[in-house]
Amino acid sequence: MLKGIPKIISPELLKVLMEMGHGDELVIGDGNFPAEAIACRIIRADGHRTPELLDAILKFFPLDQYDKAPVVLMAVVPGDDVETPIWDEYRTIVTKHYPEAPEFKHMERFSFYERAKQAYAVLATGESALYANIILKKGVVVE
Repeated sequence: MLKGIPKIISPELLKVLMEMGHGDELVIGDGNFPAEAIACRIIRADGHRTPELLDAILKFFPLDQYDKAPVVLMAVVPGDDVETPIWDEYRTIVTKHYPEAPEFKHMERFSFYERAKQAYAVLATGESALYANIILKKGVVVE
């Protein structure tokens, strides 16, 4: 155990977050995301919801300040009649940690998958909300 590290952050996740450099991306995939098929590095967080993980990660994970949209969401497939209230939760969490609130980019499903294949790691969650997949682009720590 360490002081100040949220309990929801596993040792494996902490290691991966520490290894990541500026511009590297972390995918947080919902329970339906094809994480095993896409990831070069996968971290399991089964049983955990994305909002709690996102909040814990953003306590110490710098978003890329040089990218106007360092947060990417999977866009709803045209014709899919789905509500996405989880996006409002994400906005609240990101704004809590980044009051200047960076833009969110919405990316078409298959383009999102292609980008996810290039990510440093995929965090596979037990999130049941639809279209709850999110990509975070890491920035630089400035102290």
